[in-house]
Amino acid sequence: MPFLSVIIPTLNEAENLPATLDCFRAAGIEEVIVVDGGSEDGTVERAVAGGSRVLTAPEPGRAGQMNLGARESSGEVLLFSHGDTRIPSQTLRNLEFVLKESPELVGGGFARRFESRSCLLRFTAWCSDFRGRWWGLFLGDQGIFVKRSVFEALRGFDEAVVPGEDLDFSYRMAKAGRTCLVGPPVMSSARRFEKRGAFHQTRLDLVAARQILKAAKVRTPA
Repeated sequence: MPFLSVIIPTLNEAENLPATLDCFRAAGIEEVIVVDGGSEDGTVERAVAGGSRVLTAPEPGRAGQMNLGARESSGEVLLFSHGDTRIPSQTLRNLEFVLKESPELVGGGFARRFESRSCLLRFTAWCSDFRGRWWGLFLGDQGIFVKRSVFEALRGFDEAVVPGEDLDFSYRMAKAGRTCLVGPPVMSSARRFEKRGAFHQTRLDLVAARQILKAAKVRTPA
């Protein structure tokens, strides 16, 4: 049984996926599962060429795709990441080290930087580090890792929370036990911010995050 299983939900990620898979291959990760939601741009072919196992979800939706990947995986620890997020080998080694040295940890996420020279995005990346370190709240493009036993106890990602399944899950994970932030930072694509503008997209994200966390607090037992 591998220590770590990587699960990547995809939908038309042919352009970015190869570089992401190269990172895991360089780190010697044995089990990488790509769960595709119906790509039409060659994502599946590139996933296979990159050495990953490919599953096809009945319908697109990150929560459902990640839950499917988790059910089909075999690692002690599950790492959920995006197809456009590159994780350094040292970060993955540090992940294994901290979990083995601190058995009380239930999971966590990674420090993150964006492929952008935007000062605003550099600031938001610093804020996300603070948020993850002190409150245990992580987004999917940071990477979220969790012990399998904890993931199963939490019943995985809530498929009714769209979007925001990542924030909802990390909130519930933080309530279940101690989490941690691991570095060096991963590198995430800034394409979402470039499309709408960094300021406008950040504002929308903050409004959505507030609503998601408010709903999660109502549903999660104290």
